[in-house]
Amino acid sequence: MRRAVCPGSFDPITNGHLDIIGRASKLYDVVHVAVMINQSKKGLFTVDERIDMIRQVTSEFGNVQVEAFHGLLVDFCKQRDIPAIVKGLRAVSDFDYELQMAQMNNGLSGVETLFVPTNPTYSFLSSSLVKEVATWGGDVSHLLPPLVHEALTARLSRQ
Repeated sequence: MRRAVCPGSFDPITNGHLDIIGRASKLYDVVHVAVMINQSKKGLFTVDERIDMIRQVTSEFGNVQVEAFHGLLVDFCKQRDIPAIVKGLRAVSDFDYELQMAQMNNGLSGVETLFVPTNPTYSFLSSSLVKEVATWGGDVSHLLPPLVHEALTARLSRQ
């Protein structure tokens, strides 16, 4: 079985994330989506809410498994016998940081990183930017799966 992981905080998952996960699902038999838990960040959505949304919007791929993880990504990979990490790159500025991470991960465990160029439609997109624009009333519906947009709108209306 060819296995890979797509890691991230996914707070919330965007169409850009979904594009990378979908493309990875065509290259690998099983794609693990690791919702990384960062104790120093307060997310808009709980980890369980993010996992539920990701499971729903990736169900059409048929080979995606979603779970939370706290700690080093290479430990997640070792525990599940995953030899590859798939990361989307939006711009050259992403590459500098991601290359350092890829080299560190490979040095720690031998896990390889596959960089996938982001669809140009989503080259500017991040969860943080989506949340900021939505907070100020901007239309982000075209940047999120409908289910996620509904959840984001509902969450922001309660704040």
